Amino acid sequence: MDHVAGESRHISVRIDRPAGEVYAYASDPAHLPAWAEGLGGSIAEIDGRWVAEDAPMGRVEVAFVPRNELGVLDHHVTLPTGETVYNPLRVLADGAASEVVFTLRRQPGTSDVDFERDADMVAADLARLRALLESA
Repeated sequence: MDHVAGESRHISVRIDRPAGEVYAYASDPAHLPAWAEGLGGSIAEIDGRWVAEDAPMGRVEVAFVPRNELGVLDHHVTLPTGETVYNPLRVLADGAASEVVFTLRRQPGTSDVDFERDADMVAADLARLRALLESA
């Protein structure tokens, strides 16, 4: 069954590291290949844009909002089709730890199966981010 766009799911992970450290690491696009598997194994800055040539869906561009003191890591991913997907992402302080929250938005025509697959991929990415930062 396909649903209309508009459904959102908040996927989060608690990381036993201060929010500033988590934000500093996650806000650096050069670190994306280490934890965001959906973007492929490499990313490079080309003419001021961050480009992943080997993403599973092909060449994608990633553009984060400017660095800020609020923990906002929202970013746009431009797909090979030219379509741009907006991804809200936040790092929230939780005492001496952090919570990272990704808002997954269902795109038009996305089936229940594909939406669940996307949610599982985001959860796995956040788990990799946690493992990387907690082992540092």
